[in-house]
Amino acid sequence: MPVKRALISVSNKEGLVDFARGLAELDIEIISTGGTEKALREAGVPVTYISDVTGFPEILDGRVKTLHPNVHGGILALRNEDHLSQLAKHGIAPIDLVVVNLYPFRETVAKPGVTLEEAIENIDIGGPTMVRSAAKNYQHVLIVVNPERYMEVLDALRQGEVDSAFRQALALEAFSHTASYDTAIAAYLKGLEAKDELFPPTWNISLKREQLLRYGENPHQLAAFYRDPAVIGTCAGNAVQLSGKELSYNNIGDLDSAFELVREFTEPAAVIVKHNNPCGCACSAQLHDAYLKALECDPVSAFGGIVALNRVVDAATAEEMAKIFLEVIIAPGYQDDALEILKKKSALRVLETGPITGQTNDRFVYRKVNGGLLVQEADREVLRLPDLKVVTKRQPTQEEMDELIFAMTVVKHVRSNAIVVTGGRQLLGVGAGQMNRVGSAKIAFEQAGEKARGAMLGSDAFFPFRDTLDEAAKAGITAIIQPGGSIRDDESIAAADEHGIAMVFTGMRHFKH
Repeated sequence: MPVKRALISVSNKEGLVDFARGLAELDIEIISTGGTEKALREAGVPVTYISDVTGFPEILDGRVKTLHPNVHGGILALRNEDHLSQLAKHGIAPIDLVVVNLYPFRETVAKPGVTLEEAIENIDIGGPTMVRSAAKNYQHVLIVVNPERYMEVLDALRQGEVDSAFRQALALEAFSHTASYDTAIAAYLKGLEAKDELFPPTWNISLKREQLLRYGENPHQLAAFYRDPAVIGTCAGNAVQLSGKELSYNNIGDLDSAFELVREFTEPAAVIVKHNNPCGCACSAQLHDAYLKALECDPVSAFGGIVALNRVVDAATAEEMAKIFLEVIIAPGYQDDALEILKKKSALRVLETGPITGQTNDRFVYRKVNGGLLVQEADREVLRLPDLKVVTKRQPTQEEMDELIFAMTVVKHVRSNAIVVTGGRQLLGVGAGQMNRVGSAKIAFEQAGEKARGAMLGSDAFFPFRDTLDEAAKAGITAIIQPGGSIRDDESIAAADEHGIAMVFTGMRHFKH
């Protein structure tokens, strides 16, 4: 079916002029609106202004310009005798190609200090209506919403008939485009609501496929990574890969876990993650030292691990990381000589996030279950000294209190049941994902060995029995931090007093299942 008439109205003008010139060379009449019409006219492309088609001026500051029968009749008409005779009766010419992308709503609401009024004015009405009209009638009308499709569309038009499969693919892309747009608006308005209204009756989310992955958790599972275009800020999902092999499904999950822990610290820090749990974590005055201390925790598990750092990587740190096999390194940036060192390892994936300037606007955590979706707020509570309650006879020293906060920060990112042993701002032992807490504690003590003597213990939840306290005393732990809240807290406190261990309650649990 030949294309004789096109309507173009785009916010993103990337590639617009070259595409329109290509249409004009094919003797396709171009109708356009506002800024698009001006851009084409100034570029010397023949164009008809939308008001000349509708016989009506743009009104209401441009809110109404394409919502007219002369536009939508031309788009929605089936190319059959009945519909074409109706068009002829009312003097409406068919429109065979619609090229539309929408007002920059996401970009507008991402600006600091944007007002509700500005956001509302950037909600496109006429654009989505034209897109949906054309997509509904895709067997007769080509709909293009993505500038990356321009050359492909031109090539198809030059060859003559556009096949139905391509038309349907463009329609699918169009409906996905408007669905994503509406989801962004709903997400913005939802973000303005009070906390008790965060979970509406219908939950919408729109993601953009970033890449197809080689496979999922296992080679027999297909997988892909989708990016959330609504998320603004520094995070693993927005990181840029600088070198190395393509990321895997497991890589992406692990690097997110690693980066979310390392961003918790204000001083130079390094985190090593293996199978979604930290096997190394440390802070120090220098990034190089922080990495070495993190590696020291469990060098066996670090092999093939993911490293996250919260400072620009220098050459000395890069040289140390290059000594062992690592899957991924993620950091705010890299000095030139450091990047050259890491690029020599062709399989090593190196990612850059940019400066860590605070948390993103991504407030929610999702978990898919068979037949549904669990949604919760992310656990981003920060532990502060005034929140802590000493419940034992022995008071922790200030140095111990600082170390306990470090321990609780780390254990928040360990799979439950979770126990960590730390000392000197360094992770010494980790017990993760066990079915009982004392089991996790024994694993952490075994890993820490003699370093557990004089060290701190952090637990993500309360102790249901005193057995963990007794094991901690055997290992030489001198101070413990835990949420408290068990009906047997008195037993745990009594055990701590018996062993001369200082214990602090936070009043806040940090399960991570």
